[in-house]
Amino acid sequence: MNTDLTGRLLIALPSIGDSRFSRSVILLCAHSPDFAMGIVLNKPMDGIRLPELFEQLDVETELGVPDTCVLDGGPVSTERGFVIHTDDVISEGATLEIDGALCMTATRDILLMIGSSAAPRKSVLALGYSGWGAGQLEEELAANAWLVGDPDDNIVFGDEYDLKWQQALGRMGVDSGRLQVDGGSA
Repeated sequence: MNTDLTGRLLIALPSIGDSRFSRSVILLCAHSPDFAMGIVLNKPMDGIRLPELFEQLDVETELGVPDTCVLDGGPVSTERGFVIHTDDVISEGATLEIDGALCMTATRDILLMIGSSAAPRKSVLALGYSGWGAGQLEEELAANAWLVGDPDDNIVFGDEYDLKWQQALGRMGVDSGRLQVDGGSA
């Protein structure tokens, strides 16, 4: 049985076993029996801000771009940009609709839109993504490496990166201070 988790959050538990994903909050952008892909929402890259990235990529803008962090979206295709944004901007043939309110676009078109009056209401740019092969995510879920939750604007677009993990857990009624790696014994 496959449950489509597209549009949901993966919240890393202490038992994740992979330091790259410790305390990560990931928005799943696509999920099928064959693969899953998502963007880490709470790991800003050191020293890279959006205006600098636009300058490095020689993206012309008609308006200034927000001075926000660029996120480390995950260990796959780290040289490629992925923009999570509101559904008020669609790049025909290039935008993946994640759910009723969120989209992802990974083309230069979205960068040009961000620097213009046609910018989405909210957006966040990540370099790289997190990916899983057939059945891999389901195995990790069965091993209690992740909790699955629902996103909100603050977790997706907010800038309190150090708090997103606790906030995502808190939305589910989980106190991060009570989580432990190993189970008890009787």
